[in-house]
Amino acid sequence: MSSTESVTPDLIEAARETIAEAITRTPTLRLPAMNARCGGPVALKAENLQRTGSFKLRGATAKLAALGDRAADGVATGSAGNHGQALAAAAQNAGTSCDLFVPADASVAKTEAARRLGATIHTCEGTVEDCVAEARKLCERGGAMLVHPFDDPDVIAGQGTIGLELLEDVPDLAKVLVPLGGGGLISGIAIALKSARPGVEIVGVQAEACAPYASALDTDSSGHLQAAKTIADGIAVKRPGEFTLPLVRQWVDRIVVVSDDQTADAMGTLMAEAKLVVEGAGAVGIAALLSGRDEVSSEGTTAVILSGGNLDPNLLEAIARRAAGRSGQAVVLSTRISDRPGSLAALLGVVAETGASVVEVSHVREGVDLHITEVGVELILKTRGREHTEAIVAALRESGYQVELPWAAA
Repeated sequence: MSSTESVTPDLIEAARETIAEAITRTPTLRLPAMNARCGGPVALKAENLQRTGSFKLRGATAKLAALGDRAADGVATGSAGNHGQALAAAAQNAGTSCDLFVPADASVAKTEAARRLGATIHTCEGTVEDCVAEARKLCERGGAMLVHPFDDPDVIAGQGTIGLELLEDVPDLAKVLVPLGGGGLISGIAIALKSARPGVEIVGVQAEACAPYASALDTDSSGHLQAAKTIADGIAVKRPGEFTLPLVRQWVDRIVVVSDDQTADAMGTLMAEAKLVVEGAGAVGIAALLSGRDEVSSEGTTAVILSGGNLDPNLLEAIARRAAGRSGQAVVLSTRISDRPGSLAALLGVVAETGASVVEVSHVREGVDLHITEVGVELILKTRGREHTEAIVAALRESGYQVELPWAAA
């Protein structure tokens, strides 16, 4: 049976009943602030609030249920994070073991979360695809069952249950933007939605640095790419799945790509306007709307799938800093002062008179064109907005300081 015949609306409906007690029915949020930012009515499907922090629990749970007694000897997979964490949770619920193969550069936070759920972690050199190959070898040697991150009909059916929830939550649904990595999520959602409402537009969103489907959707190409680093690591899959590629070609209307900068801005906007922590892969749909790579429908509500929220704490801090800077609530500026005692105090005195709060002060002596009697200073300041920032810069310049604003942060 071909992939286009094996994932049916009935299979998705059955998966919904199977996984109901193991997952959270995540909210579909409508927020005026996000409508204003995106230019029309938007519904946010908050899978970042799912148990284990991503939609992946749906597919993993559906697959374990389909395996039944065949999973008694354990399950194995390769994953950069979310799928592995979800499979570890599903295996724990099913009372079986889980072997997880992860790339050497995988998120430590996601890997440790899977370990806490009982998974045995194996680190591999290479990509997620290489990790899946190692997991397959383990299964062939020892009897465990492979659970592919996306290229599997039961996994796809589990992910498709999101589409069923959208049908109930958004009566005027016109378009859905879905993060696109391997293709399991978008395939399941598209089949569930278009089988019931053929007119709903399905748009896949890929990271610009790793977008194999963008070249494969309308051609005979396999879309194979070299692995690339991206803030949206959860969808950084270098080739479409053999099972999912025909499904995406059949059910998805089109694909857009977004840059890492656009994704980072979307993550910041979701924090500021929706009070949601969303990882890079989960924010690409909002990035497409905010950047103009796509637009909301003029005929109804546009749903955006926020696929996950498992964000590394260091990256979360960086995104928050960037968002504050972009909004004018913080600024990083650099200047130079005399290397004499009291010079820094004088500089900070001018800053204090403007009412800004000093977050951090750094002396810079390397990589800057300084006189032998000077030292560079970088200041991170909290401000009340852009006008306040402009007043701070003006006050410093009036006091004789040369001020540069190399970038903005919190």
